[in-house]
Amino acid sequence: MMDVEQADVNLAIAQIAAAIAEPARARMLCALMDGRAYTATELATVADTAASTASAHLSRLTDLGLLHKVSQGRHRYFRLANAEVAQVLESMMQLAGQQPKSIQSTTPASLRFARSCYDHLAGTVAVALLQQLLKLGWLAPAPGSDVLSASGQQPDYQLTALGKAGFSALGVDYQAKPQSKRRYACGCLDWSERTAHLGGQLGALLLAFMLEKQWLRRMLGNRELQLTDLGKRQLNKQFALQLPAPKG
Repeated sequence: MMDVEQADVNLAIAQIAAAIAEPARARMLCALMDGRAYTATELATVADTAASTASAHLSRLTDLGLLHKVSQGRHRYFRLANAEVAQVLESMMQLAGQQPKSIQSTTPASLRFARSCYDHLAGTVAVALLQQLLKLGWLAPAPGSDVLSASGQQPDYQLTALGKAGFSALGVDYQAKPQSKRRYACGCLDWSERTAHLGGQLGALLLAFMLEKQWLRRMLGNRELQLTDLGKRQLNKQFALQLPAPKG
């Protein structure tokens, strides 16, 4: 006779399989395989379904632990909950012989490449820089900070000894302001790239440094930032970061 624990596992498998099997939900999940986060409206378009129906689908996928809801200001985004979910979906897509449908960004190319997000850097440059800082070991996830918390809050990072030495050599003032209630270094969901760039006190200090050193230049009339030739050379020299030219 099947024990209760095995019966619970079987039921959970059946519920997850049923959720994935619904065509609209399957299209949403496949679209999210690019690792980015998207709004319910965008996912409704991918799924070719009404907004209200998409909302119900997304709630079910979130309740089952397949998706995380990410809160960023007034906006709500959805992304795959973890790498395990992505691995399962990838295996299923390989069996089906399908490729995920991509969602095209409507953000102007110049703004998508580099812009300010309040007081820190955003866009393609910012996302690539955060990934490189993590890869180089200058930043590391803070203890107890998951890639994405259950509440949808982006992770916190800590500056490593290697990062402190590196920023000191560059002349970056990386010291936290103890009187500030603001998080020191944290992910901030980029609304064009739909993955995290560096926010918090450290993100603001780093943008101020790059503007002062003329790695970046503010453009009049909007939040666009221009990456200078000096900035390209320095990002490559200091962080081994090579960036494509902005499109458009």
